[in-house]
Amino acid sequence: MAAKQLVLICDDQHIIHETLGAYLKNDGFDYISAYDGEQAIAEFNSEKPDIIILDIMMPKKNGMDVCKEIRQISNVPIIMLTARAEEIDRVLALELGADDYIVKPFSTREVVARVKAVLRRFTMLEKEPAKVIKHGNLEININNYDVRLNGRRLNLTPKEVEIFQLLASHPGKVFSREQILSTIWGYDYFGDTRAVDTQIKRIRQKINPNEVKGWEIKTVYGVGYRFEVYDEDTEQQ
Repeated sequence: MAAKQLVLICDDQHIIHETLGAYLKNDGFDYISAYDGEQAIAEFNSEKPDIIILDIMMPKKNGMDVCKEIRQISNVPIIMLTARAEEIDRVLALELGADDYIVKPFSTREVVARVKAVLRRFTMLEKEPAKVIKHGNLEININNYDVRLNGRRLNLTPKEVEIFQLLASHPGKVFSREQILSTIWGYDYFGDTRAVDTQIKRIRQKINPNEVKGWEIKTVYGVGYRFEVYDEDTEQQ
């Protein structure tokens, strides 16, 4: 019998653990709890959960800091929770590498559905054969979230890698912001499409333009983005 997938719930409200935990168990998951940011880090390190549900407003260490710390060592899926609906929270959460963002009050069924969707997409990526995309001096390995330029690894978040890989896999194809959100998040995402602009901006900031040879991420104004290749040295393995 396959082991149940483990969900780490990080929230300072006990009722969240009780209600969400009950629904998760009913759907075949196991869960563990953390009630502040420091405990969340400790539980993550000791229990190695398959996915994390992480509240932004927590004592001792907030969810943003927890997400940032975990992203330095792991690509484990993270769904952020918050009682605040400000755009800055949503965009910052995605910038830090969160896989999804849900505003309180929420439907418990919706949270469980999103847990399943994120895990399904993450599992599919892990099971895919090793796939390396090369364009000149750029190399993207989506299986281990490794992006290299001139052999130097770029410090990108998982979402930045996935967006980069999506564009680079289809040179010349224009992707709208809505298409990028839907493809990368695995379902219809109801957030602001400016989150895509923020992610692209951060990717560009992490690339030394003097090192770029034969390719470019171009903005298609009023639509979205495309990956442009300028030489014939492109290859895909």
